[in-house]
Amino acid sequence: MSAPAPLLVVGDALLDHDLCGRVERLAPDAPVPVVSSLRRIARPGGAALAACLAAADGRQVTLVTALGDDEASESLCRLLADRVRLVRLPLTGALSSKTRVLAEDRPLLRLDDGDGRARERTDEACRAIAEAGAVLVADYGRGTADVLRDALQSAAARVPVVWDPHPRGNPPVPGVRLATPCASEARAFAGRLRTGEEPQDGSALHAAARHADTLVRAWRAASVAVTLGGRGALLSHGETPLLVPSPVTAEGDACGAGDRFAATAAGFLADGELTETAVRAAVHAATRYVAEGGARALAVDAAPAAQPRPSDDREPTDDALRTAARVRAAGGTVVAAGGCFDLLHAGHVALLQAARRTGDCLVVCVNSDASVRRRKGGGRPLVPLADRVRVLRALECVDAVAVFDEDTPERLLGELRPHIWAKGGDYALARLPEASLVESWGGQVVLFPYLDGRSTTGIAERAAAAPQSAPRPARATGRRGR
Repeated sequence: MSAPAPLLVVGDALLDHDLCGRVERLAPDAPVPVVSSLRRIARPGGAALAACLAAADGRQVTLVTALGDDEASESLCRLLADRVRLVRLPLTGALSSKTRVLAEDRPLLRLDDGDGRARERTDEACRAIAEAGAVLVADYGRGTADVLRDALQSAAARVPVVWDPHPRGNPPVPGVRLATPCASEARAFAGRLRTGEEPQDGSALHAAARHADTLVRAWRAASVAVTLGGRGALLSHGETPLLVPSPVTAEGDACGAGDRFAATAAGFLADGELTETAVRAAVHAATRYVAEGGARALAVDAAPAAQPRPSDDREPTDDALRTAARVRAAGGTVVAAGGCFDLLHAGHVALLQAARRTGDCLVVCVNSDASVRRRKGGGRPLVPLADRVRVLRALECVDAVAVFDEDTPERLLGELRPHIWAKGGDYALARLPEASLVESWGGQVVLFPYLDGRSTTGIAERAAAAPQSAPRPARATGRRGR
């Protein structure tokens, strides 16, 4: 199988932050939610997100974007290091940055900062476009596509160009292979082109088809795919449209789903696939992207905001979240298993080895000492948490260890969002309390056979009941008499 074709991404990069926490009360001085236990996540946004998603598909990606000397630009450069090749345009002003405040994965507020725009094109950027075999334009209305418009129009005449438009940007150049507006964007663009009043009758699907037909002709595009969120996408070449439905209904954070759609479609066209094939693959990829946690899968800075350094007991969890995000971003399967693992025995090892074989990484979720005491009683755990984590990490089949302090691992699973939650076969006759949670993002609970007769409790009881050997006679320490 040949390697994926390289892809050039041209567009406006952003720096995104998520402030994730919990809401348990309202502020006493105003009826506003108080968000506590904040965790700050930084990630690439805009065209930079699209480029990283394409790179996660195994492609060599070059990103042409405008960056300055401001702090946000430098932070984004660090996030992009070793992911994509950068071709920088000069930026006027500060790089645009978005900060979302979320509670239990639900956005409460968004703060926008920075109004930077691309100032001018460069010879290096024009050369990169001229040499590209396929181009994705991720236009976020901040000037990058505008200053390179002539070069992009030349590229559209010879190679596949996918254009993801923005309401504040200009229309795609003539001749693009595929334009990918969402339904509201298609309606806005089509509305600018009509002189008469927009018809109010018909379904949303009928309206999308009408808008797509208008845009194909006005933009002189080979095709337009109007993305419809959880319903899929509608592909039009200017005549009878093709509806490509989502394979499943995905619940989750849809931020960046349009970038996932456009990056996948551009990649498939770069590989020489038909437009219909590319759009089908893009719908499936966007659905999976939302189900697996969205853009936060690409987060690289998971340190809590305005909080002291985590204790040693929590550090393994941060490593586990980064491991899961890295594997998920690369298209791999994340497997998780959980338990106390007080005295690691053959039954544990067999389960963990079998679980690891089902995916590309295994994260073990282990109860803290306090959690074990609540579940097992005052005499447990027999082995303290630090030692249990160290032993688990030493197993070749374990890629990372995460610690949870609650009685059940639901909160931790919500952060990891594994594709597979592995449990021993002794749960076969009972509905696991976390099953519904795992299934909510498209995950699957998988049971594995359990080795009979192996348990920490049994080992501890046999050790306590073992007969004590007779005491050894004291060794003589004095010198033998003559």
